[in-house]
Amino acid sequence: MSESSRTAKSIKNAKVALIFYFINLVLQFFSRKVFLDYLGAEVLGLNTTAQNLIGFLNLAELGIGSAIAFTLYKPLHEKNTQVINEIVSVQGWLYRRVAYIVIAGACILMFFFPLIFAKAQVPLWYTYGSFIVLLVSTLLGYFVNYRQIVLTADQKEYKITLNIQGFKVIKVLLQILAISYLSNGYVYWMILELGMSVITAIVLDKLLKKEYPWLKTISSEGGRLRKKYPEIITKTKQVFYHQVATIVLAQTSPLIIYAYASLTLVAVYGNYMLIVTGVSLLMDALLRGINAGVGSLVAEGESKRIKDVFWELTSLRMWLASIACFGIYKFSHSFITLWVDGEFVLEHHAFVVLLLIAFINMTRTNDTFLAAYGLFQDVWAPLTEAGLNLALSILLGYFYGLIGILFGVLISMLLIVCGWKPFFLYKCGFHEGVGEYVVGYLKYVILIIISFVCISALTDHLFVLPIYSYATWGWLVFRVLSFYTLSSFLLFAIVDKSFRRWIIRIMMLFGYNK
Repeated sequence: MSESSRTAKSIKNAKVALIFYFINLVLQFFSRKVFLDYLGAEVLGLNTTAQNLIGFLNLAELGIGSAIAFTLYKPLHEKNTQVINEIVSVQGWLYRRVAYIVIAGACILMFFFPLIFAKAQVPLWYTYGSFIVLLVSTLLGYFVNYRQIVLTADQKEYKITLNIQGFKVIKVLLQILAISYLSNGYVYWMILELGMSVITAIVLDKLLKKEYPWLKTISSEGGRLRKKYPEIITKTKQVFYHQVATIVLAQTSPLIIYAYASLTLVAVYGNYMLIVTGVSLLMDALLRGINAGVGSLVAEGESKRIKDVFWELTSLRMWLASIACFGIYKFSHSFITLWVDGEFVLEHHAFVVLLLIAFINMTRTNDTFLAAYGLFQDVWAPLTEAGLNLALSILLGYFYGLIGILFGVLISMLLIVCGWKPFFLYKCGFHEGVGEYVVGYLKYVILIIISFVCISALTDHLFVLPIYSYATWGWLVFRVLSFYTLSSFLLFAIVDKSFRRWIIRIMMLFGYNK
């Protein structure tokens, strides 16, 4: 596949994802506001906690999806439909067994709900209802929607986005109306969550049949076929440990906060996480479609092109993450005050640590290339990361509260994500020393610090505007971020050749080389 074709597909995926990102972002903030106004912080905290518990159960997925995606890159490149059918059949067979484990784990977990939610000031049946609805939505992915991995690996993720996100928009709108205008609105929220999940699964299944009429998978044959593709099981076992770290990082903090404090503090933390997650999803919308392209590039095996693309994506991610974090730092508190109230503003030092965690998560280019190479064998690394994160969060949280919990997450990420992963990629993927990466990464960090400090000082003097409405807030954000984006863009373009290279690539795609 040519570079231009890969880039074009990535841009198409990004355009569709970007449209739905902005729609869903507005709806999420509005729906959370409706949740707080009509149902209260306790119900919102309960809903967040139920989602975290489901996230823990999804650990049973073991990373099968990542292993399958890696295995599909080559047969998709070669258009070998028989091999694709066999690999996805193995996935179906594995997913059914995972679903049974999730169901068993959910039953055991629900038995302890009276103990887990003893401090919650909401009816216990709310807890069971929320959890069961979210559980059914998860199980549909294991029993029905697992074949969408073919669209993802084939760089056609925009078709998944159109269907899943389209129905999600309808669902959230109906849920907002139900909570606002109907008595027992949360009951209708649960009914809509369940019903729209079923409808989405049916529509996505029909899409796959239309897009790949030759995709005929037989899950019952997966047990026999898995012996033909032993690398799937091997990679799955390896990815499992990486999934442990991902789940622990994503799901433990709200639970530890709840253990040390209250559901209200979970809601306060959740408000900021909604902002951080929203911005991170914007990054994901822009760059998610690139992952399959990187897998295809690695499958072709041209070392110089792989390395060039790695640094182009690294420079792009670092620049975009700097814009995102600058915006979060400057405007989160004022937005929270406008949105829900000043009493939900997060303590400053904890906020700064949360921002550093967000920056590291937004700049994980190494993960994309490690997955493309199938480099999951460093199973000690995610276990160490998860163990450090959990132990330090509990220990530091006991003494220092929320900031201690977040420091536990940050320390584990600095050691493994920023330290080990680039070393592992360079050693086992690029087969080079890591010195080049250290120099390159430090250069980007210095550029970001210069941009952050200088532009922050300038904008504080150039753009002074009292914030008393969403309109004035939005106008200030637009002016300040536009200034930061343009200034940092020029600085990166002047200093870094990889940054200039991806600019040229985009210009050529749109015909500016003529």
